[in-house]
Amino acid sequence: MPLDFRNTNTLWASILVETLQRLGLTTAVICPGSRSTALAIAFARHDRVEAISVLDERSAGFFALGIARQKAQPVVIVCTSGTAAANFYPAVIEARESRVPLLVLTADRPPELRDCHSGQTIDQVKLYGHYPNWQTELATPSLEMSMLAYLRQTAIHAWDSSLFPVPGPVHLNIPFRDPLAPLPQPEAGALMSQLQPEDFFGAVSPLLSRLEVRTEVLTAHLKEEWLECERGIIIAGVAQPKQPKEYCEAIAHLCKSLGWPVLAEGLSPVRNYAQLNPYVISTYDLILRNRHLAQQLKPAVAIQVGDLPTSKELRTWLESAQPRRWAIDPSYDNLDPLHGKTAHLRLSAVEMGLGALQNRKVGFACSEYLQLWYNAEAKVRAAVDGTMAAMEEIIEPKVAWLLSQVLPPATPVFIANSMPVRDVEFFWAPNNSGIQPYFNRGANGIDGTLSTAFGVAHRNQSSVMLTGDLALLHDTNGFLLRNKFVGHLTIVAINNNGGGIFEMLPVAQFEPPFEEFFATPQDIDFEQLCCTYNVGYNLISSWEQLARLLNPLPERGIRVLEVRTSRKVDSRWRRENLGKFAGEIRGI
Repeated sequence: MPLDFRNTNTLWASILVETLQRLGLTTAVICPGSRSTALAIAFARHDRVEAISVLDERSAGFFALGIARQKAQPVVIVCTSGTAAANFYPAVIEARESRVPLLVLTADRPPELRDCHSGQTIDQVKLYGHYPNWQTELATPSLEMSMLAYLRQTAIHAWDSSLFPVPGPVHLNIPFRDPLAPLPQPEAGALMSQLQPEDFFGAVSPLLSRLEVRTEVLTAHLKEEWLECERGIIIAGVAQPKQPKEYCEAIAHLCKSLGWPVLAEGLSPVRNYAQLNPYVISTYDLILRNRHLAQQLKPAVAIQVGDLPTSKELRTWLESAQPRRWAIDPSYDNLDPLHGKTAHLRLSAVEMGLGALQNRKVGFACSEYLQLWYNAEAKVRAAVDGTMAAMEEIIEPKVAWLLSQVLPPATPVFIANSMPVRDVEFFWAPNNSGIQPYFNRGANGIDGTLSTAFGVAHRNQSSVMLTGDLALLHDTNGFLLRNKFVGHLTIVAINNNGGGIFEMLPVAQFEPPFEEFFATPQDIDFEQLCCTYNVGYNLISSWEQLARLLNPLPERGIRVLEVRTSRKVDSRWRRENLGKFAGEIRGI
């Protein structure tokens, strides 16, 4: 069907319907109402979706459930706002309990018309409690291309979530503003030249949402796109696998089979098994700050293993390049916050790396594209290592680099959020130590940092935690675990008296209130704090001293190694130097 460019709502609804149809939707059951007008029109206009009008929502829900049972694929049910949505509840419960895929689309009023006695309005967010496999409220319709891409990708995730890992209901609450009828809006029509359907929907495929998709199917489907593409990259993202060496071997096999570079996040064990893979790119964030080089390096295809790296430079570059992307992860989460042309393959790295391409001969001729990455990595890595090795001043960025150089083999390292995790991404050098990084990058908060590190270290080999002062102070009650803790934990605490990451943000220019309300210095004497909890303490006065205290590590006990730095100096150094490491490279 052609997209409906008459107004914002009709375009939004027609993109949603077209996406679902391309995924395999054949049937939609529509209940009458005003707020759902755009949805009803979009389903009714689509010549490949059977739209069935049913008056009673309770009956409609069970009717759709019956169709979904016999087709073994999702069926859509649509209703207007208010108590209409509540009448779907029994069918939603049954779909959950009997494992039937159902896509529940409830129209709603926009946020400004809620909680003000606007008619036909109830709280529809999470209306069905814990029964849906997944539920969310969509953004209010708008015409920005980035928001239309968000809509497409969210629809894909909703479809997948209704099928995997167990079939069941998914609820999308969809607010609409007036005009609800398809009255013309010129700004919507103006998008016709920008939005080319075959390009926009190119990544939407029903094959990738079938339960029977496994490595043998993927091999045939991806052979042409992957094996014949020279401008491809593998992104080894944030990961803490149970068997890190096997994980790294799988990614290395994928790299060697395809002849693509591996952009390895500092929180991935890939950087610590460098001997397995000759084409690990550890300085991608610094390389991509060279705009000329970033343009030359734009990929056609990107395979993302696990979550995306932290790097804002990498994310911005991917958004600009818009490569065909594949997210490899056994979870059923949506792993693309960029809302790109992304398909999710619900496989582990080991299944993909050692299975999907198992018939491919390992070994390849180095392409010009791969050589460009390799040369850039060699030059930037040498510049970083040379700068850090010669640096005598105690500043925060060198700490992460030094840890990658001196820690004993296989040391478990817990890395706190905010600046430590970013300095690890910038500067952690590839090595053959087998170090396993640990982290709390689910919600990316600083709460529980110390306690989590104790958990990593308990009955484990001697472990290290890298943290800033605020993350440590936020969880000092974790020291109460000392009487239960078995093992050793060294806490490398970078004390710049406040939140150093905020110095890197635009709000740092505004004083007041920056220092008091964002940097939040606490003026704590860490030696006295350690004395209170009967924890060992050393104030670091040189890099040589820090290296000596990190290798070998004690076998028992807890100690804090305080590294005092200046927030202003640290942030100034990053601003002045991060863009310089790749600044002189001109590429091919």
